[in-house]
Amino acid sequence: MAEADESQGIPAPEGDTQLIDTDYEIGQDNVEGSLGPIGFDIHNPVFMVSALAVMAFVFYALALPQQAGEIFGALRPWLTSTFDWFFLTSADFFVLFCLFLIVSPWGKVRLGGKDATADYSYIGWFAMLFAAGMGIGLMFFGVLEPVYHMAISSPLGTPSPFDADGNIIAANVDRAKAMGLAATIYHWGLHPWAIYAVVALALGLFSYNKGLPLTIRSAFYPIFGERIWGWTGHVIDILAVFATLFGLATSLGFGAQQANAGLNHVFGVPINITVQVILITVITGIALFSVLRGLDGGVKLLSEINMGIATLLLLFVLFAGPTLAIMGDFGKGLLAYAQEIIPLSNPIGRTDDSYRDGWTAFYWAWWISWSPFVGMFIARVSRGRTVREFITCVLIIPSLVCVLWMAVFGGVAIDQVLSDPATSAVKAQVIDSYNPPLSLFAMLEGLPLSSITSVIAIVLVIVFFVTSSDSGSLVIDTITAGGKVDAPVPQRVFWATFEGAVAIVLLVGGGLSALQAMVISTGLPFTVVLLVMCWAIIKGLRAEPR
Repeated sequence: MAEADESQGIPAPEGDTQLIDTDYEIGQDNVEGSLGPIGFDIHNPVFMVSALAVMAFVFYALALPQQAGEIFGALRPWLTSTFDWFFLTSADFFVLFCLFLIVSPWGKVRLGGKDATADYSYIGWFAMLFAAGMGIGLMFFGVLEPVYHMAISSPLGTPSPFDADGNIIAANVDRAKAMGLAATIYHWGLHPWAIYAVVALALGLFSYNKGLPLTIRSAFYPIFGERIWGWTGHVIDILAVFATLFGLATSLGFGAQQANAGLNHVFGVPINITVQVILITVITGIALFSVLRGLDGGVKLLSEINMGIATLLLLFVLFAGPTLAIMGDFGKGLLAYAQEIIPLSNPIGRTDDSYRDGWTAFYWAWWISWSPFVGMFIARVSRGRTVREFITCVLIIPSLVCVLWMAVFGGVAIDQVLSDPATSAVKAQVIDSYNPPLSLFAMLEGLPLSSITSVIAIVLVIVFFVTSSDSGSLVIDTITAGGKVDAPVPQRVFWATFEGAVAIVLLVGGGLSALQAMVISTGLPFTVVLLVMCWAIIKGLRAEPR
């Protein structure tokens, strides 16, 4: 029977559990060796196919940037308009699947075995789930999205509070404000965290309870059996690598654009591709330094610093802005979300294509691309929790953090737009000219100490960039090392370098549209992987003692 290899960071099950009968050992198919002082320990088919495909993509986009840009520009709208129904239906299924597991008898199954105890206290665990919910996306979209949905995208046909001349239509204001926050909460609430919970539960169940490697293919053993150690499993892990890599590259591209916009706002640095490429290069270099320092001295330390700074910025915006109005809008937004979640989740018979195709379909593909990355992180800190406890907390805790962030930053921005549309910097950047990277700094401009808070925001974006790159390279390296979590550091350096390279070529080859096109392209096939994974989870849970 498979036995958890504690030397690879997977504790043995405690108490009754149902180990899977297999002779496979973690890393048995790996190729080990060294090139001079550089050691390597790679799962040959997965690493080589993934690495060669990524390098070929980078060279193609650099050699033929105009052609690549045209392809990327056409790809995104075609994918979202053709497969929007599939993304929406799948995301709805993941939410329902998680809710079903919470109330089912399988909710009593404990990750790590019947007698396993939690590795972390509730406070520590909640803090790490909070960290998982924070990222470049909250910085980039926290102001942009609530304002844009309120005024422009018209989710579910909600009328804008502005007429064609930019004058406020008083009768539309309350409904538009509530829907702007509800439509944003929908993208950052239960649906994305259900996607992450599915992947995290699968990884935790089949590693901690079944004794299999901490890699995506392990979840499919109940369906494919020993074939997961062959090309069936190779294809699954390669898809996971591509999804994670392009999901991360999208976030890094957003981060570079926002950092560039902040530097322009504060210091007058020009906004252009050259500056953004330099930023990605420099910040990737910082990420490499973090990689070399290891988990505790690198990403863990930076994450703790980032959480502290982000909390301080959140509190400053909350109390410097109209605090009572923000909290009132927070409650109204949550209520509107509860009322509108079913219509917003409906994949058919909709007329709000700008919102459904332009935002929701992209978001679901992006979250699915991120799911191996975030799912593995959540799995590694959740051993000892029951399935019911695990899913309930993973759905609720990070969702509330994201909702609070959007309500505070978006609420202040909405207040600035509606209080004085003629002079609002947010209205100028989001509604009048649509300049997403500058939206956060435009909101901070309307509060005291904007020169200081803008610099803090730039630092936050950069550190989020570094921690995402470092953590992402760890996840990709674990997958391409056959489930080993202590593979040689140079392999993580390789992946961190190519995450930056992919972000650069996507920006050069088409900007935001290219980033979004590639994340949808990789998210589409990986959605199928996640749907099959749900069936594998059920088969795995049925064999577990409760």
